[in-house]
Amino acid sequence: MSAPVPKGDELVRVLATLSNPHRLRVVAALTRGGRNYVSRLARELGISRALLQVHLKKLEAAGLVSSRLELSEDGKAMKYYEVRPFAVELTPRNVAIAVDTLGRDGDPPPEGDEPAGADSVPPGADRGGSEDSRTHGDRNAGDGTDRQDTEGQGVLS
Repeated sequence: MSAPVPKGDELVRVLATLSNPHRLRVVAALTRGGRNYVSRLARELGISRALLQVHLKKLEAAGLVSSRLELSEDGKAMKYYEVRPFAVELTPRNVAIAVDTLGRDGDPPPEGDEPAGADSVPPGADRGGSEDSRTHGDRNAGDGTDRQDTEGQGVLS
């Protein structure tokens, strides 16, 4: 059975969280070695505790790891982390389904509102183009000519 299709904002959060190599290494280390505390995990990964804690906080916020504060035998508080089971089946179909539930700027879409991605600019109106087309020139200026990019790289084709 395949994994359920996540809501759009959840998919964005998970993919953004896992897009960092340090966070991928943290998930891999916790998967291979089981639950671990910050100091030992930082040593294993060869990064500072402060940097590790930043990444663990992001992984926990995305629901990919969980933490638990425990007392050691000598009474020292130690925070242990472990991977939470997760699965994301990334297919074009699942991305299309997730987009229909994508909120605007992190907010879930209001009931009955059109799906995100469908904006309020009328068809055929100028949408302003991408930043790339604004800074590097449009391939088609609408008058049948190509524009040169602003960095002198030549004509875009």
